[in-house]
Amino acid sequence: MKHATAIVSATSPLAVDAEPRSTTAPRGSGRTISEAITGRLMACYDALVMLGAGLAALHWDSHDVDWRLGSLVVLLGALLGTNFLRMAGAHRFAQFGRIDQALARVLLGWLLTLTALFAATHVIDPITAADGPWIAAWFTGGALLLGGSRFLLWRQMREWESAGRLGEVVAIVGAGPVAQRLLRDLNAHHTNLRIAGVYDDKAAHLPAQCMGHPIRGTVDDLVQDARRLGIDTVIVAIPLAEDRLLVDTLNKLCLVPVDVRLCPDAFGLRLGTVEASHMGGHTFLNVVDRPLREGRWAIKALEDRILGAGILALISPVLLAIAIAIKLDSPGPVFFRQKRYGYNNQLIEVWKFRSMYTEMSDANGEQLTRRNDPRITRLGAFLRRTSLDELPQFLNVLRGEMSIVGPRPHALSAKAGTLLYQDAVKSYDARHRVKPGITGWAQVNGWRGETDTVEQIRKRVEHDLFYIDNWSILLDLRIILRTVLGGFMGRHAF
Repeated sequence: MKHATAIVSATSPLAVDAEPRSTTAPRGSGRTISEAITGRLMACYDALVMLGAGLAALHWDSHDVDWRLGSLVVLLGALLGTNFLRMAGAHRFAQFGRIDQALARVLLGWLLTLTALFAATHVIDPITAADGPWIAAWFTGGALLLGGSRFLLWRQMREWESAGRLGEVVAIVGAGPVAQRLLRDLNAHHTNLRIAGVYDDKAAHLPAQCMGHPIRGTVDDLVQDARRLGIDTVIVAIPLAEDRLLVDTLNKLCLVPVDVRLCPDAFGLRLGTVEASHMGGHTFLNVVDRPLREGRWAIKALEDRILGAGILALISPVLLAIAIAIKLDSPGPVFFRQKRYGYNNQLIEVWKFRSMYTEMSDANGEQLTRRNDPRITRLGAFLRRTSLDELPQFLNVLRGEMSIVGPRPHALSAKAGTLLYQDAVKSYDARHRVKPGITGWAQVNGWRGETDTVEQIRKRVEHDLFYIDNWSILLDLRIILRTVLGGFMGRHAF
């Protein structure tokens, strides 16, 4: 559900514990394997195998085969095979971990394809003219390749299971009757969901466990754990009648990059139109989706690496010229490195060209720059006005710490007036659900420079959240184009 942050934003301010808690990570290194992506990749592989095996068989028996008719038969067989394999359940993730079931379903789908083509040869004359030994070779080769892929995937599934990368890592919010019923059912059905723990704001007055699972703390503790541990999904199992508690809980969970699902109870729903997910034999309401899910993070990462490497190669002479100019303009290092918040509130070291006198630099950004700031060098004023000082951040992009487009990372002590950004805007941390960017939707719309008022940082956050909710490659390219054409230059740039 898009714009979930806006729906729950009319609540009390969020207070998150600053100190990390000691808790055991619920999974090993690496991302949880996506069931949807794995199934789609296998479907694409199967289609390519059916086409490739058919064309190879045609080449093997090329003397007595009409290539035009044979190619049509192969194409028809691949289309039929794709559908029959799907109907047979050959692309269901649950079957990949059971070699007998995986082989049975893929062979069933392939045999149904053979049967359909065999029936067609008795009805359609052109297909009858295209039969021959190559068809037997095609189906034999296809069966071996399809079956072999299931065997290799089965072995890979065992490695993923040993590494703790199979099954969603789930946290439960609530320890009352709704949560107890849910956990009882999940325990009985032996699902592949891994329960990281139970969280409840009354944790201090509750037993150590709920239905055999540890109660790890409050919802504020969950926000901290979600940032440090591999939690994929949070299921909120609070009675819908406790609407104030629900809204406060959702408002906190919107700030971290996890899927939030609402477990329905017997009371009426008052959230409006929402989608649903099915996990462990239960239906959950999709309250908040983590950004760039279902493989979109991989597309954006590929976009960043390809564009980042190409842009860095093109601007390398400019980088060298600026570095020489900085050394000639004032004493000190060429680069300025500053700790800032990155993805999931993790600290990263952002690279910039030095634009201030070394002895006046501000490592934490406690004092924002202003017009005619005496700390800025002559060359630095030009670099900041044109945003050329940001160019070294393409190194952060190649290192995977930043994206080309995304919410701008801010200094740790940056303030709007007298308030820290995270105190000035309740939804501020929601910006960190994606990687920060060199440029962003807020910047090309003029929201950069001084933040004397809360309204200025609020508008930036609004633009950043709009970008996160509406991300696409086309939007990224649009922002990059506007940046190149002057979106980073203007009266607020100094």
